[in-house]
Amino acid sequence: MTDDLPDSVKKCLDILEENIEILTNIEFDLEDEKEDELTPDLELHQLYDMTEDVAESAKLKRAESNFSRRQSEDSL
Repeated sequence: MTDDLPDSVKKCLDILEENIEILTNIEFDLEDEKEDELTPDLELHQLYDMTEDVAESAKLKRAESNFSRRQSEDSL
C-alpha cells in the first residue's frame, strides 16, 4: 500500500505537468478578454491613438515572427 502512494503522487504530478500549459493559456486568454472591453464615449483623438497602438503592436508581432523564423532557418 505504501508503494502505491508515491506512484499515485507521481501520476498526479505528471497530469499537472501535462496540463500546466493549457491552464496558463486559459489564464492569459482571460486577461486578454479584460483588455478587449469596449470603452464608450471615446474622443476622436483617443480612437486615433488606439489605432496607432494596434498598428505598432501588429508590426512588433510580425517582426518577432520573422525573427523567430529566420533563427529557426539558420539553425537548420
